Amino acid sequence: MTEPFIHLRSVRKLYRKGREEFLAISDATFDVMPGELVSLVGPSGCGKSTLLKVLAGLHGHEGGDLRIGSSAHAFDPSRDVGMVFQAPLLLKWRRILENVLLPAEILGLPMTQAKERARALLALVGLSGFEDKYPYELSGGMQQRAAIARALIHDPKLVLMDEPFGALDALTREKMNLELLRIWKESGKTIVFVTHGISEAVFLGTRVVVLTAGPARMADNFEISLPYPRTLDMKTQERFGEYTRRIYKLLGME
Repeated sequence: MTEPFIHLRSVRKLYRKGREEFLAISDATFDVMPGELVSLVGPSGCGKSTLLKVLAGLHGHEGGDLRIGSSAHAFDPSRDVGMVFQAPLLLKWRRILENVLLPAEILGLPMTQAKERARALLALVGLSGFEDKYPYELSGGMQQRAAIARALIHDPKLVLMDEPFGALDALTREKMNLELLRIWKESGKTIVFVTHGISEAVFLGTRVVVLTAGPARMADNFEISLPYPRTLDMKTQERFGEYTRRIYKLLGME
């Protein structure tokens, strides 16, 4: 039996400021299997981004059990995590290829191989020919594609995405969802995708983890039995509607 790539049991996150304490996550309990794309959905401010930072090793946690990686291979967050944020966060004075190479430079990876990989990744995300452009010369969706390539440059085992398409217009967001699924299938990465878009969570995920209003607590964790490749017309199917209604009900929106 394959062991989970991410294992959380009763994980809590507490912030302290002076004598005051704030509970951001009360109980995070779920597993992510290798190669899954798991959608993490919940209301704004419920602790989704905090949980992502815990998974990235940027924050510690209080109580519970958190394990990432396998018993056979140690997991190093500084080397094995790629992150994509809501804003592309590209350095405006660096060309697109140079932006993609930034993590490789920080980690001290061999640059000849890194440049080859960067060009291959830009091809993967549909940006061949844009290597020498500056960020301002690209649309918002194209900039976010470059950010995805940057997150993959050091070949991480885990990719964490924090509402990466939230700032895009509706049409571009739909296109980026399709692009992400293609990139995920071709790269084979394990992805945790944070969103407050219920339809987006269902459309992308192999499974959906639903968090309640903060402090975050897992309300449900279920598989999405829709075939891949996913197509936009699936959103009109009854099965898709059943999944979205299930989430609406869990979040008290019915």
